[in-house]
Amino acid sequence: MQRTTIRLPSALKVQAQQLAQGLGISLGELVREALQSRLDTTADDLRADDPFFHDRVFEDDGASDLAAAHDDALYT
Repeated sequence: MQRTTIRLPSALKVQAQQLAQGLGISLGELVREALQSRLDTTADDLRADDPFFHDRVFEDDGASDLAAAHDDALYT
């Protein structure tokens, strides 16, 4: 684990310290959990909007000769 310094507004630090204390964890653990949660959520949101990650992009089976004629399908 690497040590990192961050600058927080005073009110945010006080709120975070109070929350961490209420949860029985350190401020560092709270920050790590919050950051990981944000990163996970962002990655999931990006995947949800990207058709590459969808199981099925088209509603039909497409052309039967698509592999052989992919240039025609893509560029015409």
